[in-house]
Amino acid sequence: MKNGMKAVALATSFALAGCASIVSKSEWPVTVQSNPSGAKCVVAKENGIEMHKGETPLTLTLSAKSGFFSSQDYTITCEKEGYETTKVQMPSSLNGWYWGNIVFGGLVGILIVDPATGAMWKLEETKVVNLAKVQAAEKAQAAAAPVPQTAELIPRN
Repeated sequence: MKNGMKAVALATSFALAGCASIVSKSEWPVTVQSNPSGAKCVVAKENGIEMHKGETPLTLTLSAKSGFFSSQDYTITCEKEGYETTKVQMPSSLNGWYWGNIVFGGLVGILIVDPATGAMWKLEETKVVNLAKVQAAEKAQAAAAPVPQTAELIPRN
């Protein structure tokens, strides 16, 4: 009888919890790398609020949720002398464990627990930002570009 009660209690706890909330998380450690390394990067939420500034490689913890049933996307802007400033997007995506609610979490997990905790979303573990070199010829050309001159007035007859 005691084993039966334990089984019912365990089944009930699974039914009342979200699957992704049980086996996953809503905040993710993310490593930002750049090629070449040593770039100064700013990580900002999609609304522009800066979350972190640092030099690559850097590791930080970011939330994958923005609100109830809403994921959080990020923008990473990196710069390094001699390279073009590069901006990349890091979107959240649906966590595969969220679908485990069909078996374990039920409607409560699908509609309440995982959306409320944010565990229904995930972020990439590593984001690499590839910086392009500023071409020396473009720098020289921009510096040596002639200043536009005004046209001479030609008298009309």
